[in-house]
Amino acid sequence: MSNFPFLSVLTVAPLVGALVVAFLPRHRPELAKQVAFAWSLLVLVLSVVMWVSFNAGGDRFQFRESYSWIPNWGVSFTFAADGIALVMLMLIAVLVPLVILASWHDAESSKRSVPVYFALLLVLECTMIGVFAAADVFLFYVFFEVMLVPMYFLIGSYGGHQRQYAAVKFFLYSLVGGLFMLAAVIGLWVVGGKTFDWQALSQVDISTGTERWLFLGFFLAFAIKAPFFPFHTWLPDAGGAAPAGAAALLVGVLDKVGTFGILRYCLPLFPEASKWFAPWALALGVIGIIYAALLAVGQNDLKRLVSYTSIAHFGFIGVGIFAFTTQAGTGAVLYMLNHGLATGLLFLVVGMLIARRGSALISDFGGAGKLVPVLAGVLFFAGLASLALPGTAPFISEFLVLIGTFTVNKPVAVIATLGIILAAAYVLWMVQRTTQGTLNPALTEVDGMRKDLNLREKFVVAPLIALIVLLGFYPKPVTDVINPAVQATMDDIGRTDPAPSVGVTVQEAAK
Repeated sequence: MSNFPFLSVLTVAPLVGALVVAFLPRHRPELAKQVAFAWSLLVLVLSVVMWVSFNAGGDRFQFRESYSWIPNWGVSFTFAADGIALVMLMLIAVLVPLVILASWHDAESSKRSVPVYFALLLVLECTMIGVFAAADVFLFYVFFEVMLVPMYFLIGSYGGHQRQYAAVKFFLYSLVGGLFMLAAVIGLWVVGGKTFDWQALSQVDISTGTERWLFLGFFLAFAIKAPFFPFHTWLPDAGGAAPAGAAALLVGVLDKVGTFGILRYCLPLFPEASKWFAPWALALGVIGIIYAALLAVGQNDLKRLVSYTSIAHFGFIGVGIFAFTTQAGTGAVLYMLNHGLATGLLFLVVGMLIARRGSALISDFGGAGKLVPVLAGVLFFAGLASLALPGTAPFISEFLVLIGTFTVNKPVAVIATLGIILAAAYVLWMVQRTTQGTLNPALTEVDGMRKDLNLREKFVVAPLIALIVLLGFYPKPVTDVINPAVQATMDDIGRTDPAPSVGVTVQEAAK
């Protein structure tokens, strides 16, 4: 199966599904939902087969495909996946079917076309797969920009309060970042021998000054997308206005394009510039952890609160990347996956609560657990996963990031640890004000608040809970895939671990 064109098929399949769904009759919304869900399951099955076919001990990039596109410019449809990309592709394949199930009635409540809504979700899946699978810099840039379009319409047409403002802000921020990247892409093409092929560009020797400017162009685009402080202000608005399912994909996957781009493009293509900018990037990461956590504590809107928690989590990922150790780097990539699972679950559960109450304000809840105990329990679990409770998948990620950073930069690791304390504050306070305590009498007058999780919603949350627990106790299947790619990235920038690797005995370490 290693010769099967997995990546091109996975990229095209959701687009074909989107065209089928979009042209289904508007008066048959259930058919559109069923077709979209079935198509997303097909992508999931193909992704699982690709995961099984991946050889963790083999070549760095596998499933490579290349088709000529614009030969005069050196542009081609080149796809390839290393362990980092493979993990993100699996995250997409898992989340999209669950988001479709969770969004079963979202389009109807907005009184807009149901087939178009689910077609947009499939188009978004196509672009997300393409951006992680691309091994041509120009192709990556195309997917990076086109990815904005379906999310813009999902927020602007199907979102909640201030959806148009949030959609435009999201689009403009991302577009400005894309312009910085476009300038850097053109510059890289000029100094790289007029090619966009990643492998060829990784061998190019670039002068120090030019390398720093090119790094900055890519980094600004990725910092906005991630989002890192101070480029984060679009996310609370977009996350707060987007439908819950779209918000889960926005925070769970789309934002990871920024951190993935840093790992795939900034570090290997501009190694010296990466090391030169690292102290600044670490500072932004630490500030983001503390600043976003403090803002999350004061939020009264559930979806905005979850959005701010994500900004804090991306601070941890940024610290892990720029610590330049394999422990921290593996933790950062694992955090990208685990954050997508935990925050995706949190956004979906919050969306279920909001749909029942008809409000996203925490002050409109209170004691909801007495009416919907199962839903309240899932919210509590999702909150504990988000604050990285031991036994949940994010804990492993956070631990690896902190221990890998501590070996090279103790002050950064110590300050970042304060984010764990603040995470407990904003998560537990949110849960307490929403589902615990005295029952808000107004909730008893809302019919939706008397309906606990139905079978469809249980099918949404159960796989995510299972994965969070499984990876919390046994992350080895994922870390075995991630480690070689992270080690290769560290080799690209000429960094080695200052501490013994995991598995070295005490006696060997003492020598």
